Amino acid sequence: MNKEDAVIILGTAHLGTTPGKCSPDKSVREAIYSRERIEAIESKLREYGYKVYVDHRDLQPNNQMKAGTPKSQQSRELTFRTNFVNSLCRGYGANRCIYVSLHLDAAGDDGKWMNAGGWSCFTSPGRTESDRLAECLYDAAEHNLADYARRMKAGKKSGAYGENQKPLRTDLTDGDRDKEASYFVLTKTNCPAVLTENLFQDNKADVAFLLSEEGKHAIERIHIEGIIRFIEGR
Repeated sequence: MNKEDAVIILGTAHLGTTPGKCSPDKSVREAIYSRERIEAIESKLREYGYKVYVDHRDLQPNNQMKAGTPKSQQSRELTFRTNFVNSLCRGYGANRCIYVSLHLDAAGDDGKWMNAGGWSCFTSPGRTESDRLAECLYDAAEHNLADYARRMKAGKKSGAYGENQKPLRTDLTDGDRDKEASYFVLTKTNCPAVLTENLFQDNKADVAFLLSEEGKHAIERIHIEGIIRFIEGR
């Protein structure tokens, strides 16, 4: 596909009002970190000549998302995001669009530091074009997280990571590397869609890497290079 025909839709993680979703020391907040990386990714992709949209830039819920309970607000938020993506699919054609939602992972929800780490990418269940998009992102992650992989190997000796942790978290049972889940933004969107989990916000070593200039650049390059590789191969 020519870059002039491609429509890239970037998805931010959660809202500033979503409970939790931060490191135990509050140095990383998923909603903010995701938006900062997406702003840089969007800028670079636009510089390269691509058409880019972002599903929800603000930290606060808009009027369509507001609800009386956190659960209802989350439901409305997810519906807004998928409606946004699908409206672009209708306008441009679903075959021209891709959706990439950028998140941070967590091993627990009790506010404690954990020893899980690694990068992963999720698609909806089954064989779809999203699988190829995920493979392109895994290729980019393998390249851009080479130094992180070395850090993880050393970190296992100090207990920063569990012995079974890997830099790239995969599920190879269906012949590719992506993990599958029935996340709303993956199953309800009409174009190839993936959700990336960019290391763990409840692991001290991962948080240190995420906050470093090297780590920020690595996360951004994973998405820029993976997206471009997918588009150029269509």
